[in-house]
Amino acid sequence: MPLIALQERLHGLGPAMAGIRRGIEKESLRVSPDGTLAATPHPPALGSPLTHPHITTDFSEAQLELITGVHGDVHACLEELTRIHQVVCRSIGEELLWCASMPGELPHDDAIPIARYGTSNVARAKTVYRIGLAHRYGRRMQTISGIHYNFSLEAAWPLPAALGGANDAYFALIRNFRRHSWLLVYLLGASPAVCESFVAGREHALQPFGPGTLYAPYATSLRMGPLGYQSEAQAALDVSYNSLEVYAASLEAALSTPYPPYEAIGVRDGDDYRQLSTHLLQIENEFYGTIRPKRGIRRGERPLHALRERGVEYIEVRLVDLDPFSPIGITAEAVRLLDIFLLHCLLSHSPLDTPDERAAIARNLHAVAIRGREPDLALERGRETVTLAQWAAELLDACVPIAAALDRGAGRPHADVLSAAVAAVGDARSTPSARMIEEMERRHGRSHRRFALAHSLDHRSALTSMPLPPEEEQRLAGLAEQSLTKQREIEAADSVPFDDYRAHYVSPERLGV
Repeated sequence: MPLIALQERLHGLGPAMAGIRRGIEKESLRVSPDGTLAATPHPPALGSPLTHPHITTDFSEAQLELITGVHGDVHACLEELTRIHQVVCRSIGEELLWCASMPGELPHDDAIPIARYGTSNVARAKTVYRIGLAHRYGRRMQTISGIHYNFSLEAAWPLPAALGGANDAYFALIRNFRRHSWLLVYLLGASPAVCESFVAGREHALQPFGPGTLYAPYATSLRMGPLGYQSEAQAALDVSYNSLEVYAASLEAALSTPYPPYEAIGVRDGDDYRQLSTHLLQIENEFYGTIRPKRGIRRGERPLHALRERGVEYIEVRLVDLDPFSPIGITAEAVRLLDIFLLHCLLSHSPLDTPDERAAIARNLHAVAIRGREPDLALERGRETVTLAQWAAELLDACVPIAAALDRGAGRPHADVLSAAVAAVGDARSTPSARMIEEMERRHGRSHRRFALAHSLDHRSALTSMPLPPEEEQRLAGLAEQSLTKQREIEAADSVPFDDYRAHYVSPERLGV
């Protein structure tokens, strides 16, 4: 979009920038003091992962997911995330929260524990879904951790209405995000190396870096590359984001269509369940996207039905690596960069996507994930090729008025973030991925495990030494107790056999309005 048009959209909206709402979901592996994956169950002191509003598990029993509430203030959001981390660190004994997105030393695939949630139907469905992921993709891939950044605008904010309504505005944002998300992978990517156990038995093009460590010399985020959350089956899904209706139809087909390789796995083997269904996707969350339109769901409701019935409530950004230099995995600077970037995606002209463009988007993302710091890396932009540096400079320059609007009356925090991003484009050595490689080489014997273990120990020390307000500690302890009570109530209320519950939940008829 021309700068003058962007400024027209921003004019008079400075005070309304406070309408941004954000929340963070942060995944972390629990590990033993030597960095190996924890074999212990979810700590009882943290409550029930089924019902706790802030502390749950992701794929593995050893993979915590820490969830903030919704905040209008950046510092309030990060302060809540910090408090949750403090409580967790005090509840896991000698164990650590692994600071890196890519796991450390992993056991044999079958020894990676799948998360358990209790005996209720909804709890069993969550576990069976994860068993299905293990059969479909293997357990190692699921141990990758990251940050999910949830972003929305107050319904009263005038801009969505001016862009055709909230659904159209959010889908316009999503299209532009996908076009330009390689820039975030370059600026925030923090997984340039892996422990070799992660790729055991898999083909890869990584190079030896040090003891037990592989890397790609110019990588920014192996998590977002071919070794990360990828699926050959899903590669055939050509999902368009041109409207809620088109997007929903694409997902409904994947959620309703049996897939022969998954039919070969089967739903159950005797009394043991192997997956929720034989469809290409078991449930909506199985779709691996860098960004998702989201809507809060009611008990037992399918997410796709909620979206179709009540529209998009917020978007979920899923490509942010854990920042291993931060005790909580993300910084205020990263949050401000995300806000600037997402507003640029919303405010800029967003043409409808096409199959050719969607394919190019995937190629650009993988190129930056694997070779993002390579000098003069060329990306595809329409019918031309352009260097990452040139395209990034243009995008960041277009973000200047947005940063100014966000900073109005509040100093220069967003402008400073933008200046740092410009500097990182000019000199890749300041990117998180380059800093990781440099420190591994200088201080940790080129070992990913040693690097991550050292920072994980430092983060535990920092978090446990910080004062924790007694009222916050009591509040989270109360939530843990309440979650255990709520789990027992759910288990007592079940009245149908699990297979009936499962068949009803995955029924395609429940995906419509």
